[in-house]
Amino acid sequence: MCAPVLPGYPPIVDAVLHQKTVAELGPLFGAGRVTLRLGTMPYSHVPAYVIDAPWLYRRAGGPYQCGRWQRVGRQPAALRAARLDGGAPAAGELDRDWTPDVVHAHDWHAALACAYIAAHPGATAATVFTVHNLAYQGLFASHEFAQLGLPLHFMQSHGVEFHGQLSFMKAGLKYARRVTTVSPNYAREIATHEFGCGLDGVIRSRGSDVSGILNGVDGEVWNPATDSALAARYSATDLAGKPRNKLALQKEMGLEPRAGAPLFGVVSRLTAQKGLDLVLAALPALLRQGAQLVVQGSGDPVLEAAFGAAAHAHPAQVAVRVGYDEASRTGSSPALT
Repeated sequence: MCAPVLPGYPPIVDAVLHQKTVAELGPLFGAGRVTLRLGTMPYSHVPAYVIDAPWLYRRAGGPYQCGRWQRVGRQPAALRAARLDGGAPAAGELDRDWTPDVVHAHDWHAALACAYIAAHPGATAATVFTVHNLAYQGLFASHEFAQLGLPLHFMQSHGVEFHGQLSFMKAGLKYARRVTTVSPNYAREIATHEFGCGLDGVIRSRGSDVSGILNGVDGEVWNPATDSALAARYSATDLAGKPRNKLALQKEMGLEPRAGAPLFGVVSRLTAQKGLDLVLAALPALLRQGAQLVVQGSGDPVLEAAFGAAAHAHPAQVAVRVGYDEASRTGSSPALT
């Protein structure tokens, strides 16, 4: 059985079906109540564990946002992530019907699970840590370590300490049995000083334990010949439906419906790391040549505001949708599919 362990953010609690309580974990990380539930992912029969801790997870926003989301009152992101990381091995220990052979942690939000398992003398699960984006490292003040329940010697340079701070990303890199990245090229890049974000030495020290597995897409789902979310279907051998999709996107986003206008679409986290500052720099020249731009994403507030200002100044040519819209994948919207 493969079962994701998910933090109980409101959209997740609302989406996972047929939840039943597996265990009451009691007060942990400042939360008065932590409950482990088992349910089913929507549109599938995949089981999923949900860690329901309202004090930690009942909030708007997301883990890639900064500012108020990172700390509201006395609820730092370190504790929210630590509760998730501790929940992964806890799911296997507390559910008598299932013992995991492998725990697969993704990025800094789940990286501490590898450290918890390494610190547990009776743990039998192997650990794999996947780096999607090394730039987001989950760095916290060193005093947060005392609340995590790890042995003191883990907070050293050969452990999770990173230039006087606590690094969740480093925990995954140090304590996972194997480390993977989203491509073989990225595995090589993050082992260099230029792209290693200060962790290249740690990555190089793991040697052949680090490998890259190229990301892919499900050709059955992301197939324009069968995709019901499109205004018109098309294929590599029959492109006749593409103009109808372009027109549908222009209308939905409020752009001028011009068939001859080059229409550029960007779906991305809005950060300079993704090159969105370069898109902004090139935008005036594109608009002068009659091009249009549709942007969907969220991230850096400065970039969100800049794209929003461009859309306000050029409503017939620029449209921006801030946020992630799953409806566009399930058929109710043709935008950017």
